[in-house]
Amino acid sequence: MPNMFSNESRQFKFDILVNICRQAFEGDVVEDKVQAYAKNLVSLDGPRYRCCVYKEREILRQRVRLAMGKMPREEIEPNPRQIIHVIDAACDGCTIKKIRVTDNCRKCMAKSCLAACRFGAIHIGSERSEIDYSKCKECGACSRACPYSAIVVTERPCYAHCPVQAISWNEQNIAVIDEAKCINCGQCLSACPFGAIEDISWVVPVIKAIRMGTRIVAVVAPSIQGQFDDTSIPQILKCVEMLGFERCEEVAVGADAVAEYEYEELVEHKKTGKPMTTSCCPGFVNMLRIHFPKLYRENKSTTVTPMEAIARRIKRDDPDCGVVFIGPCLAKKQEAMENYSVVDYVLTYEELAAMLIAKGINPPEVEASAEDYPSVYGRNFAFSGGVAAAVAQAAKEHEDGPYTAFMANGASECKKQLQIIQAGRFNFDILEGMCCPGGCLSGPATITDAVTTKGRMAKENMATDKKTIQKSLEIFSFDNVDMHVGEHAE
Repeated sequence: MPNMFSNESRQFKFDILVNICRQAFEGDVVEDKVQAYAKNLVSLDGPRYRCCVYKEREILRQRVRLAMGKMPREEIEPNPRQIIHVIDAACDGCTIKKIRVTDNCRKCMAKSCLAACRFGAIHIGSERSEIDYSKCKECGACSRACPYSAIVVTERPCYAHCPVQAISWNEQNIAVIDEAKCINCGQCLSACPFGAIEDISWVVPVIKAIRMGTRIVAVVAPSIQGQFDDTSIPQILKCVEMLGFERCEEVAVGADAVAEYEYEELVEHKKTGKPMTTSCCPGFVNMLRIHFPKLYRENKSTTVTPMEAIARRIKRDDPDCGVVFIGPCLAKKQEAMENYSVVDYVLTYEELAAMLIAKGINPPEVEASAEDYPSVYGRNFAFSGGVAAAVAQAAKEHEDGPYTAFMANGASECKKQLQIIQAGRFNFDILEGMCCPGGCLSGPATITDAVTTKGRMAKENMATDKKTIQKSLEIFSFDNVDMHVGEHAE
């Protein structure tokens, strides 16, 4: 099996996914068999990363359960809308103490740390300053005061990268996700260096549906372009069909429709003087809905996401078929659970790659010819700035504009700009929000780095004509497709 990732925890996860996919294609998945395979990944010769092989095996056991669509531990009550989960057995590698005195401390005469601490938590020991953690409030004043930078502040990566403070830890110092705050963006998952935070998978029910002969149309996100080495979009679509899907379509077609409908909404927002926030990033929309409810009601575009748009178009023509979205985003799994969504399942690029390996399909070797395709503007929804650029292009094609836009690149920037709108200081017509820095091609479930992906996208798209959004919508009609989220979004 190829090593797809340099990150060992991701490789373990991937190896398990491949094994599960093989079993699922052969018949019913038996958890005992998958667990037996997972055990073989950890040799009894000694632990590779943890304190003992038994802990490593428990971690793999919880990974298996998540990969099979179950909670990591049996006693956890499932919440279908919560996609991100903590593998508690893996969550013990981070520095437990936020404030630490290092060997750089010279036990200097200034004693700046002692003077800066307002809680009496610092005292001078025999060799260096020492912290009484029963009194320490982790304010960081001692660190800022030290002239030698001898006192360091270390945030847990999951906590530091969560834009909505949904991460805390319990009495055992295990990370805990506040599901009422979590936006399922996956930033904590990407940041954790120990693989202690993972997403739940739907690969087993999808393969089971394929084996049962269910007619399912797969739709692939724009960022699929460039994920596989030496593989064009037509080859990727063909590979997905070879897995047993009835056909595979580009979500970029839906992105063209979203650009057109968001332009129409932008015109109305401009009249009222309220900036419009884009709707395509579900993590960003979750941030609005949970943490900025007033802006969610007044500023968010009510146009559906490209995923939902293409799914509704497919259901318009064939109401009885299933729709499976394949993309880099974990929050899309939660979006598919919303009442208004007609998407049946969501898979990630990791899961797609595992399915391809399980079936022995090598994308560069597959022969496929190019058929019709969406505009480059729709495909460019994959990266930061692409959504706003597409809406601007739609306006241009209507001989309207120009409109001004701010691209919030990353979840922290999204939050900052929403606070600016809240304060009435936002001076643009559009706020494009992308929780993943760089856009969807930096999503937590991608298999190729963003720089490589963007280069491959640009190279392939150079060979296409400069199709307008209007021309794309003439070919891929969205007549009689409801493009608005509707009342169920609340």
